[in-house]
Amino acid sequence: MTAPRPTAPRKAFGRLSLPERTFVADALRTETVGGVLLLVAAVTALVWANVPAVHDSYESVSHFHLGPASLGLDLSVAHWAADGLLAVFFFVAGIELKRELVAGDLKDPRAAALPVVAALCGMAVPALVYTLTNVTGGGSLQGWAVPTATDIAFALAVLAVIGTSLPSAMRAFLLTLAVVDDLFAILIIAVFFTDSIDFAALGGAVVGLAVFWLLLRKGVRGWYVYVPLALVIWALMYNSGVHATIAGVAMGLMLRCTTREGEKQSPGQHIEHLVRPLSAGLAVPLFALFSAGVSVSGGALGDVFTRPETLGVVLGLVVGKAVGIFGGTWLTARFTRASLSDDLEWADVFAVATLAGIGFTVSLLIGELAFDGDAALTDEVKAAVLTGSVIAAVLATVLLKIRNAKYRRLWEAEERDDDLDGIPDVYEEDDPEYHLRMAAIYDRKAAEHRRIAEAKAAERHALAEVTGRAGDEDGRPA
Repeated sequence: MTAPRPTAPRKAFGRLSLPERTFVADALRTETVGGVLLLVAAVTALVWANVPAVHDSYESVSHFHLGPASLGLDLSVAHWAADGLLAVFFFVAGIELKRELVAGDLKDPRAAALPVVAALCGMAVPALVYTLTNVTGGGSLQGWAVPTATDIAFALAVLAVIGTSLPSAMRAFLLTLAVVDDLFAILIIAVFFTDSIDFAALGGAVVGLAVFWLLLRKGVRGWYVYVPLALVIWALMYNSGVHATIAGVAMGLMLRCTTREGEKQSPGQHIEHLVRPLSAGLAVPLFALFSAGVSVSGGALGDVFTRPETLGVVLGLVVGKAVGIFGGTWLTARFTRASLSDDLEWADVFAVATLAGIGFTVSLLIGELAFDGDAALTDEVKAAVLTGSVIAAVLATVLLKIRNAKYRRLWEAEERDDDLDGIPDVYEEDDPEYHLRMAAIYDRKAAEHRRIAEAKAAERHALAEVTGRAGDEDGRPA
């Protein structure tokens, strides 16, 4: 009886499968563009809110109300951005999570353990840091959830701006981490920031979600069916007192994200492909435009580091996120016996953990909910979110730049396609056909080099003959 073959130890941050790599590349490309727009929107908001000549117009636009009051939807522009547009963002997050659970890395419990534990620790430790800071400083504990969120679009925008060639496995980890982070953030919003519930409206929203699910199960198609229904569900959820973004993530989780015979894409992937640009390119930047406009001055920035609530937010994002995610990753790898990829070091994991301290979109949203009714403190907490995110971005930039030469070599190896078949060579090393194609390519190159060698040899021989004859003529007597 032959002994069982030993299984190779699982590698943390090892090479992605080709389908997963393709999906991650497409998703990150859209999020990176959206992240750049997010940065532009945030800077625009800060300028708009802090230039005296236009400050009043920013306030006027942000607080301008529109919508049917009879339906309870007479909301300010800023409110529409936070409750309406972010529902689109969380709809995409719901689809991403569903895809990860049924077809991505989270499908395998062993592979899922790493980003899930890292995300949980990356939320628990910042909350603990905030709580300890405010307990010792006598501040309010209401904002404990503010530093728990990671903004993947902003983080990817930073990567795009600094030009780092971070390996795809690390980018995929960051993306999955943010997806899990978004799920728990929406649970926090639902559980801790719902003051009163209108059960009639909530019941209507649940019925709407049931109809939405039934139509999907029956295979009904057509945006003209689902978009009006989604708007009704959103409006009922908003009027129920539960944060309206819950409707978005619930509908996203209902979509089928597995392919059937004859399908190139699942319905979930197809809809995500259509809606993601709307989310990353419009919804999130507009939310940032009307949420990041806080007054910034030397005194205000100084207060960020002296008031316990704002200091807790900064420390939670900068210290708590890095320590939590790195610690969760290390502990998971330690107790699951998953060794780190041979191409990476733990310093790389810490750099990515620091990058996850950029908590912009959802942190701003939770800050508004946590200190609702205290406009001054809300603005101070927003300033703290901006400050913490900038500090985390700068630290991550320094750490990633130190190792960027190594990342570039890894990226080039991942992208190399010498046989020009559209598939990176690292995914074809076990395919005999790949090696036959490469052998043919090298044979053609060898034949070309032999032809060139023969031509050069002939040229050299002809030159030697000419030089020789010239020497004989010079040696003749006058």
